[in-house]
Amino acid sequence: QVQLVESGGGLVQAGGSLRLSCAASGRAFSRYTMGWFRQAPGKEREFVASIIWSGGGTNYADSVKGRFTISRENAKNTVYLQMNNLKPEDTAVYYCVTDNPYVSTVSLRAKYWGQGTQVTVSS
Repeated sequence: QVQLVESGGGLVQAGGSLRLSCAASGRAFSRYTMGWFRQAPGKEREFVASIIWSGGGTNYADSVKGRFTISRENAKNTVYLQMNNLKPEDTAVYYCVTDNPYVSTVSLRAKYWGQGTQVTVSS
């Protein structure tokens, strides 16, 4: 069983930055691919970014490429999402996600989800 706790959300003006953190419980964090999804009001939940358990390869949604950076610190069981040049359309609840160990991707069918953290970008 994995528990995920997000933090770092808040209100920021357009063009600003935020860093989200996700702390994972349990051992063997390094064996888990980690990801971030988001859901804006009235919209479907969508993929934002992921970082693979082996080698640290990353993947991003086109809408955030060049602005967001996902990283992980295995010694602290934590994954981060650095968000720069934020836009009003980035406003959403952001969820930390993972699946079973050694799985290379995360999807909407992922096994473990955090409770979410609100990010609001004002224009």
